[in-house]
Amino acid sequence: MKIAVISDIHSNLVALEAVMDSIRNEGVEQVICLGDVVGYGARPNECVEVIRSNEIPCILGNHDEAAIGLGDINYFNQWAREAILWTSINLNEKSKEFLRGLKFTHEIDDIFFVHASPYEPKSWHYIFSEYEARLSFSSFKQRVCFVGHTHIPAVFSEPDGRRRIINVGSVGQPRDHDPRACWELYETDKESFKLVRVEYDVEQSSNQVISGGLPGFLADRLKSGI
Repeated sequence: MKIAVISDIHSNLVALEAVMDSIRNEGVEQVICLGDVVGYGARPNECVEVIRSNEIPCILGNHDEAAIGLGDINYFNQWAREAILWTSINLNEKSKEFLRGLKFTHEIDDIFFVHASPYEPKSWHYIFSEYEARLSFSSFKQRVCFVGHTHIPAVFSEPDGRRRIINVGSVGQPRDHDPRACWELYETDKESFKLVRVEYDVEQSSNQVISGGLPGFLADRLKSGI
């Protein structure tokens, strides 16, 4: 089975639509979203609707949680806090209801899905290093764990190479100095995975952020992938 794993859409509808087109072109049979559908960008309701209407299994991200008033926003930086407050005002009730129904993890056969880390999923730990990955391997039993949260694609393996943690990067706000959207293609029969980068109209997304009244920094960072 071909599985597409997406994460960290962050209300970037233009990027999400481009990624969905890319996924369709690959003949994917199942799409999974690792959360943070909203936050930062200017099209939160439209992004939620894409996930909801396509019946894509989705898990809760920290920005999703904060935007519906279930998480503490004080640990977010200035721009993230402003975006969360903006998002919470602009989310419609249908979107809020969808986000309130999301769980922290998802499983398919020998695959584990979580937004941040399999270790204490509700605490939003980051996995940036091999050390952090080693701590996480003991927290799931499956062969593969897909994560997002850092916005930086990465692959971490156990010393024997038997199990992996795969960070799928970000659809709507990449931070690896590549402004293209990205998603992960996983083929279960081959146990193969591929990071797919997708060009999209970054200028259009940036203009939407500005016209929506969000901080200019959030528009600028889309152009440089930071």
